[in-house]
Amino acid sequence: MAAEPARAGATILVVDDTVDSLRFLRATLEEAGMTVLVAIDGQAALALLEHAMPDLVLMDAMMPGPDGFAVTRQIKSDGRLRHLPVIFMTGLTEIEHVVRGFQAGAVDYVRKPIAVEELLARVTVHLANARIARGGQLALDTSGRPSFAVGPDGETRWLTPLAAGMIERLFPGWHAHDADLPPPLATAIRRLIAGDAPEGTQTSLEIGDVAIECTFLRHAEGGDRLFRLTESREGDAERLLAERHGLTSREAEVLFWISRGKQNRDISAILKISPRTVNKHLEQVFEKMGVENRASATAIAVQTLMR
Repeated sequence: MAAEPARAGATILVVDDTVDSLRFLRATLEEAGMTVLVAIDGQAALALLEHAMPDLVLMDAMMPGPDGFAVTRQIKSDGRLRHLPVIFMTGLTEIEHVVRGFQAGAVDYVRKPIAVEELLARVTVHLANARIARGGQLALDTSGRPSFAVGPDGETRWLTPLAAGMIERLFPGWHAHDADLPPPLATAIRRLIAGDAPEGTQTSLEIGDVAIECTFLRHAEGGDRLFRLTESREGDAERLLAERHGLTSREAEVLFWISRGKQNRDISAILKISPRTVNKHLEQVFEKMGVENRASATAIAVQTLMR
């Protein structure tokens, strides 16, 4: 059986307490070009997920120990795993069990006995959807912009690896598998949500000598909101301006403050230099940047600091 592009090379975790069922599913999925991981119960599945990251999970609904519903809820409460699509396998016919599966976080279900073509079709669709979503998150990471999404009530939907790493470093004791963001960050996010902030709105937190700026980027499907994190320390902006535009430290400080809309008299007070000295520094800044006026220098500085 030729592998569909969406499932070629995919890794599937199959969780089922029936040996015959595991054998059948493993043979079926491997014949379709996928790699198969197996777990004989919910605890084994959770232990395996500590060390391996499949692309999709096929979950038996009824198992001894934690059942498929409980295991799926645990997966979806873990920031590292909640992006994983889970498809339930069930012989149950009551609609309440189907509803329970979706409430636990499943994306789909198939009935036992398994119909091979139906199973492969559903797996293929959800692998393709998951890769599109995951690709968007990785694109955010590779662009150097740690990002995350929250739901309408502020609950975490997903975090890019860069965002998870930054938050773990700045908030000791918090881990990416925690269901909620650290309280100070969660509170700031909820304030933005409650105020129905427009796109581009920012809020800042001070963590020791580090400033964390959280920017609301846009609305996503299902009422989710996408945010970007930026970390900075005192003097970072000035150092960047000096490096990019060949300025002295003092010239970079002057440029930084005009990029923040400060007038010369304000800059004079902030830097404790005379207004005349501010003007002299600005003349050097304009010459080195190849611009003729304050507005042009400000525009270039803002663009530099946004990259």
